[in-house]
Amino acid sequence: MHIRSIVAPLLKWFAENARDLPWRWTRDPYAIWVSEIMLQQTQVKTVIPYWQRWMKQLPDIASLAAADEDTVIKLWEGLGYYSRARNLQKAAKQIRDEFGGRFPRDLAGVLALPGVGPYTGGAICSIAYNQPKPLVDGNVARVLTRLLGIEESPRDKSVTDYLWSVADELVEHAVKLQKPRQRNASAFNQAMMELGALVCTPRNPLCDDCLLKGRCTARKENKVETIPALTKRAAAIKRRFIGFIIAWRGEVYVQRRPSSEVNAGFWEFPNWQADDSALQPADLAKASLALGQVALEQLCTIDHSITRYRNRLEMFVIAPNRKPRLAKLKGQWLPEAKLAELPLTAAHRKAATRFLNAANGRAEVIRTGFG
Repeated sequence: MHIRSIVAPLLKWFAENARDLPWRWTRDPYAIWVSEIMLQQTQVKTVIPYWQRWMKQLPDIASLAAADEDTVIKLWEGLGYYSRARNLQKAAKQIRDEFGGRFPRDLAGVLALPGVGPYTGGAICSIAYNQPKPLVDGNVARVLTRLLGIEESPRDKSVTDYLWSVADELVEHAVKLQKPRQRNASAFNQAMMELGALVCTPRNPLCDDCLLKGRCTARKENKVETIPALTKRAAAIKRRFIGFIIAWRGEVYVQRRPSSEVNAGFWEFPNWQADDSALQPADLAKASLALGQVALEQLCTIDHSITRYRNRLEMFVIAPNRKPRLAKLKGQWLPEAKLAELPLTAAHRKAATRFLNAANGRAEVIRTGFG
């Protein structure tokens, strides 16, 4: 089998089976760029409402470049990997200042933007401009390694380079086809990703339904479950955090994560990593908040993951008798109602929601009691 023989049937399959995704209704490179950045390590069904909200509020490069940081990260809240959002705005400002507000049309110009690598650059140029630029993501790598029977890991440089060369050959062949000949570079690259997402999946692939089953080396050799070979993930690291919602007369104390740390720019409640499993929250509050003897009310425990870390956040509510100075901290007091507007890290958003629901419940009890 010559690998180029997959191109025409794959284009036909995509025309008949492509998912109806909102960013597929536009050729605007800005809209496609935003979708590609959001889709990195994030499921399509999760991205759709985020992309729609983003495009409604920040519909073009000019609006993104001019937006305040809180607006940008609030729109991104919950998607994770927040450096993606900051790079989007940084790139928008670069496009405004260096390209006159027009998205670059050549691959070199696209690759010069912050947060844009070879895959994203190839996706933007092929999907928005129909340029025959290759792309290889996890889906494409899986399809190609199974088709070609490549048993080495696609993360090996030699394999990666080879897959990119094959992808280049295929998309170049796609644009030379006479039939179909309608935006073939765009359609072919999306078809490869679609096949990997819907049929040639990591687990339990639908080999019997695959249009390329007769051409697939891994299927012929009964190696579908072992190709592609993947390196073992590093063991997860467990971490414990203790946090405090300090509430005083309808206000809460929050602080912003510094620019040098993960989730920079997001807001959160005061919290500390507690490496000592025996550390008591009351002792931490006394030492770190300088509050003396205060009553702690346990609000919730939230388990969440960030890359290889498995974090557990134990959140407590403190309601002191007088407004504390909190001289050791660098945050500010805000009305409780403002919590809904702030961009909070995912775990702290869950804690804030629990707190506000509990506070509203207490208020309802009081109103009912005096009714």
